Amino acid sequence: ETYTYFRGESRQNIISQMKKAMDKTLSELWERYQCATLLKSKEEVLILASIVEKETALEKERPHIAAVFLNRLKKGMALQTDPTVIYAFEIIEQKPFERTLTRDDLKVPSPYNTYLIQELPPGPICHPGKASLEAVLNPLITDDLFFVADGTGGHVFSKTYKEHAQNHNQWRKI
Repeated sequence: ETYTYFRGESRQNIISQMKKAMDKTLSELWERYQCATLLKSKEEVLILASIVEKETALEKERPHIAAVFLNRLKKGMALQTDPTVIYAFEIIEQKPFERTLTRDDLKVPSPYNTYLIQELPPGPICHPGKASLEAVLNPLITDDLFFVADGTGGHVFSKTYKEHAQNHNQWRKI
């Protein structure tokens, strides 16, 4: 999103402006779509939208990514999303995460580590844009449960773990 501010304006004023805009957008979208979501509150929508925001930069993929996460939540599966692990490390280390995630990193004890929890983390991992909020409240209708990067900035989606493993192996070859 874009915000107007003036040189010398306090950080708190800018954050307040962002929060006010987010609250307004989220309330408008919640009123429009709340009956269609399994999420119980605007806060849960915000948390999942923040994860969707970090998973893809492609606006057209956001409803599909949101659908995968919502399908996983319906089934009681862990979201298993790398951005939440990265965020956990940034909280713990109090600095940006600037290396590649390893398998051992996926074991970091944190309420934000969605490899270890089977629910939403306790708060958002970033400030999501309107497209991610809309994607969570109006997801694609699909049975997909998995996705993996395709090497072009997008993702390949699959319904079964077997398909996902094949897609993952294909990505490793690239």
